[in-house]
Amino acid sequence: MLKNLLLDEVRRRLQALPVAVELWNGERVDLPQARVRLRVNTPKALRVLAKPSLGGLARAYVEQWIDLEGDPRDLLAIGRELCQAEACLQGRRGADWRWWRHTRSRDRRNISYHYDVSNDFYGLWLDKNRVYSCAYFEQGDEDLDAAQEKKLDLICRKLMLRPGERLLDIGCGWGGLILRAAEKYGVQALGITLSDNQHAYVQEEIARRGLTGRVEVKLMDYRDVPEDPPFDKIASVGMFEHVGRKNLPVYFGKIHRLLRPGGLVMNHGITSAALDAHGLGSDISEFIDDYVFPGGELTHVAHVVRELAAAGLEPLDAENLRPHYAKTLWHWVDRLEARRDEAVRLVGEQKYRIWRIYMAGSAYAFERNWIAIFQVLGGRPHADGRQDYPFNRRHVYVG
Repeated sequence: MLKNLLLDEVRRRLQALPVAVELWNGERVDLPQARVRLRVNTPKALRVLAKPSLGGLARAYVEQWIDLEGDPRDLLAIGRELCQAEACLQGRRGADWRWWRHTRSRDRRNISYHYDVSNDFYGLWLDKNRVYSCAYFEQGDEDLDAAQEKKLDLICRKLMLRPGERLLDIGCGWGGLILRAAEKYGVQALGITLSDNQHAYVQEEIARRGLTGRVEVKLMDYRDVPEDPPFDKIASVGMFEHVGRKNLPVYFGKIHRLLRPGGLVMNHGITSAALDAHGLGSDISEFIDDYVFPGGELTHVAHVVRELAAAGLEPLDAENLRPHYAKTLWHWVDRLEARRDEAVRLVGEQKYRIWRIYMAGSAYAFERNWIAIFQVLGGRPHADGRQDYPFNRRHVYVG
C-alpha cells in the first residue's frame, strides 16, 4: 500500500519533466523529448523521489539506488526543478558547536579521505600541473592547462613575488603553485599538506625538475609551521574551507605571525553567497559532509575579511572568480566522464559517482550564485603602518 502511494507521488512529480523512467520491476515511462533517463533500482529510492532534495538525490545516486543518464547540466537543471531547490540561497546555521571537527587528528583524517583517493585518479581529469582549484580564464576560451597556468601566474603577480623571497603555500596540493613560483619567479618555496599522496607526488616532482634546495614540501598542519624566520609571502589556495569557522581567528592569527612586516598573503577559497549562510540547503551540505569533504565549512567573504583584519592583517584587494570556477568544474566533469572506465577501475563505481555528481553540482551552484570564490589579498603592515604595496594594480594584469 505504502509503495503504491509513493509510486503515485513519484509519477506526479516527474510527469511534467523531460525524464524517461524505468523501475526495478521493468515498468517504463518513455518520453521522446526526454533529456534524462532515471532508473529506479530499488523501492527504497521511492521515499527520496517522493520528497526529493538535491542532497537526497545525490545520495541515492551514489548508493546506486538510482541511475542517472544524460548530460550533467540537464541532470542538475531537472533536479532543481524537481526539488524546487532555490532554498539553497537562504541562510542556515551550521554546527559550530562541534569543536572536535577541527582537531589536528580529525583534520588529518578528513584531508586524507578526500585527497588520498588516488593520484592517478586525479591525474585523469586535472590539468597537466594537477591544480585542484579554480582556474583563471582571462579571455574565456583558454583550455584548462592554459587557464590553470594563468591562475598560478595571477596569484604570483598579486603576491608580487621576487627572486629570493620565501614563499609558504598552506595546503599545497600537488605542488603546482610552489613549483611554478620557484621556476618562473625565483622564490624559495615551502609547501605543506596533510595528504600522504600529495606529499609523495610533490617530492617526486621537486627531484624530477631539479628544484631540490629551492622547493620543499612537508607533511604538516598549518598550526605547526615554525614562525622564525618569517615568510615574505604566503598563499592559501583552496584550503581555508577546511579550517572551520570557529578556527578562522586561529588560522589568520597564525598567518600574521608567520608573515614578516610588509609581507603579503593571498587567501583563495570558496565562500557562501548568502550573507548569513553557513552552507547550502536542500540537504546539499549534509551530502558533502558525508561523502565529499568531511568537516568542510563555508562562510561569507565579509566574515573572511573581518577575521583577517581582526588578526592584524590589512585587506588590500578582493576579487570574485565565481564564473571561472563554474567553467573549471565543467571542464573537470567532462574530462572525468570521458575517462569513466579508467576512473572506475582506479577508485570504484561509488567514488566515481561521488566526484561526478559533486563536481557537476558545484558547477551548477557557482553558476546560480549559490556559492562564490574569492581571492582576498592581505598585508601585514610595518610598525609605522606602511605597506609594501604600490599605488595601483598594474602589476597584476600586465604580466
